[in-house]
Amino acid sequence: MNNTSKPYSEACERNKIPILEILKRLFIKPGLILEIGSGTGQHAVYFSKHLPHLTWQTSDLTIHHTGIQHWLNDAKLQNVLPPLPLDVQLNDWPVDRVDGVYAANVAHIMTWQEVVKMFIAIAKILKPQSIFCLYGPFKYDKKFTSKSNTQFDSMLKKQHQHMGIRNLDEIIEITNKIGLYLIEDNTMPANNQLLVWQKREC
Repeated sequence: MNNTSKPYSEACERNKIPILEILKRLFIKPGLILEIGSGTGQHAVYFSKHLPHLTWQTSDLTIHHTGIQHWLNDAKLQNVLPPLPLDVQLNDWPVDRVDGVYAANVAHIMTWQEVVKMFIAIAKILKPQSIFCLYGPFKYDKKFTSKSNTQFDSMLKKQHQHMGIRNLDEIIEITNKIGLYLIEDNTMPANNQLLVWQKREC
C-alpha cells in the first residue's frame, strides 16, 4: 500500500519480486552489499527483509536521504543501514570494501562519464570474486530491444540530453579493462535486464 508520508515508486513494486529471485541465488554468503542509488528505499527494505544474512548499505545523493530513511524507520530492520552520501562523479566513495554491489535504473539517468566512473569505483571497492548486479534497460549492438524502450529513450533525452539507454557492448568494453567480467545477462519483465559482473584479478 502506498504510504503518502514516504516516496513511492510503482516500478519498484512491480520489479522487486523477480529481482529478488535472482539476488537470492547470487548473494548467498553473508556480507556487506552496497546499493547505489537507493532512490525511494523500497528495494533496500524489501531485499534486506528477505535476505537477512546480508547487511544492506543504502546510498544516494543527499536529497534522497530523508525519503530512504522514512522507509528504513518504518521497517525497523537490523540489517539495513542508513544512507551514505554517494555521488558517482567523486573519486573518493564513502565505503572502502564491499562483498557485493547492487543498483537499479541508474545507468540511463547518468551521463556516460558517470557510468564509466561508477564501474571504475566499483572495481576498486569490490572484493575479488564478488559481484555487481545492475538492473535496467539496455541496448545490444546499439539496437533497442523493444519499441517501448525506444520510446523510453526518446522521453529520457527530452528531459535531459545526457540521459539514455546505454549500449551494453560499450559497457563491456570498459569493464573488461578493469577486471569486471559479465557472467550473466538475465532477461526481466518489461524489457529490462539484470546484468551480473564478477570481479577478477586484473
